[in-house]
Amino acid sequence: MLGSVSSNVAELEKISMVYDADGGLKGELTYVFGKMRGDAHCALCDITHGAVRKKSAFDTLSCSLAVPVDVVHRNEQSAELSGFTDGILPVVVGHTAEGMVVLVDREKMEAADGDVDAFAASLTTAMAELAV
Repeated sequence: MLGSVSSNVAELEKISMVYDADGGLKGELTYVFGKMRGDAHCALCDITHGAVRKKSAFDTLSCSLAVPVDVVHRNEQSAELSGFTDGILPVVVGHTAEGMVVLVDREKMEAADGDVDAFAASLTTAMAELAV
C-alpha cells in the first residue's frame, strides 16, 4: 500500500475526487439499480467501494495524502468544480494556486479495475509530475 505522500506536493492545495453518480438516497438507489441493469458505471465507485461499503484500503490512502481530500458525488460539487469536470466524470482533480488540473482521468481509473493500489500508483505519479 502507498506510504505517506508528503514530499513534493507543496503547490497542491486540495484534491477532489468526483463520482459519476449522484449522492443522496435517490441518487444512490438510481446508481445501484442502474449498475444491476448494466446501464450505470462509475470507475471511481469501484475503487472506493466494495459490494456493500467503502474499502478500508481507500480510507487508508485518503488519510496518507499530504493534502485534504474531498470525495463528492456529481450533484454535490461546487459550481466551479462542476464547470471544470463537466463531461469528464469520474475524475480526480488537483487544486493549485494556479487553478484546477486533472490528476487521474476516467481511463486511468478504468485501468485500475477497482484496485486501490493501482489507483494509488496513478495518483502518486500524477502528484509527483505536478510538483516538478
